Amino acid sequence: MIPLPLDELRDLGDLDGEGEATGLVIDSRLATPGDLFVAVRGGREFVAAARDRGAATLVPRDEHAALAGIGRLLRSRTSARVVGVTGSTGKTSTKDILAALCSPVARTVANEASYNAELGVPLTLGRLEPDTELCIVEMGMRGFGQIAELCEIARPDVGVITTLGPVHLELVGSVEGVARAKAELLASLPAGGIAVVPDGRDLEPHLRGDLDVRRVGEVDVELREDGAHVSFAGHRIRFPLTSRHQAQNALTALVVYEALGLPLDRVQEGADAVELSRWRGEELDLAGGGVVVNDAWNANPTSMRAALEHLVQVAGDRRPVAILGGMAELGDHAERYHREVGELARELGVDVLAVGELARAYGARAWVPDAASAVSAARELVRPGDAVLVKASRAVGLEGIAPALANGH
Repeated sequence: MIPLPLDELRDLGDLDGEGEATGLVIDSRLATPGDLFVAVRGGREFVAAARDRGAATLVPRDEHAALAGIGRLLRSRTSARVVGVTGSTGKTSTKDILAALCSPVARTVANEASYNAELGVPLTLGRLEPDTELCIVEMGMRGFGQIAELCEIARPDVGVITTLGPVHLELVGSVEGVARAKAELLASLPAGGIAVVPDGRDLEPHLRGDLDVRRVGEVDVELREDGAHVSFAGHRIRFPLTSRHQAQNALTALVVYEALGLPLDRVQEGADAVELSRWRGEELDLAGGGVVVNDAWNANPTSMRAALEHLVQVAGDRRPVAILGGMAELGDHAERYHREVGELARELGVDVLAVGELARAYGARAWVPDAASAVSAARELVRPGDAVLVKASRAVGLEGIAPALANGH
């Protein structure tokens, strides 16, 4: 971390320590000498443990305000360019791909997994070093104003919106509301900042004339046994990806990479190193030549459609089976969107096991109330040689089903 004098943090709460902090943690088990441990989410119980591990400690009066203040200080002391990434789907994978592309040619840090909210963004800035050249910050939201708050901390130079779709409708009401909430990232950019956005009209009202706007169209990709070969700027770039929707995320990352002025003749180095965060299309072997796709991190109508279409592609001659939990935060639109996903699954010939109350609306022949009962039901439904998708909103907790199926067969 960029060294931070502890004396500058004493107004944030009860601070124990002298000198400088060279690391920022909120998990006492990760604390090492030189770190600052900030006690959030019950962390007061572990202050003594962090001190025993050699860390300075801060018990903040307001935990979010304290982390935001630390994040602002760190941001003010770096010359690194900051890339903010948001979107209805694909933001974590796009962040993962972009970080892999940039790392061979620029000293790069990026947030871990989907740590993308009021704790994750300051912690990502806490990974900045004095020589960092590029900081990639994923930004999540649940309603209006939240992206703007994160941008006030991170002050991005580049804003990336991956997709727009029906997410968080309980709070923002419509896809137009989603666009307005996500466009808070664009509003935060400085004059001359770079905006990377999907083709389409949804963001037009939010695009300023003083931004360098780069649009991302439909990906031109060949899906082969050795990965996804994406066409970009006269190159065919191979990524270790298996689906069209992940290739679309790769195209978005390539557009950002080029906009940053990074060398295209080095891009394959980074593409070879791409590794997505867990539970985002991980493929596990199933007995009899089958496969289980663990895409259980989250779900919305757009990502569910993409995952089902990918399942059919992966299945080939194998029987496609989907274990689908509900899609959260769709408000009054929930029943319609679940019904449409169920209809799509039937059109595609996918056998569905539905999990949870929201999932009743899929209209599947097989239904269970929760993730615990889904394991045994899935084992009864799935046969060796099947191609299986596991997907749901995070709250349903289906991430353990795919490994259970793989290990059980």
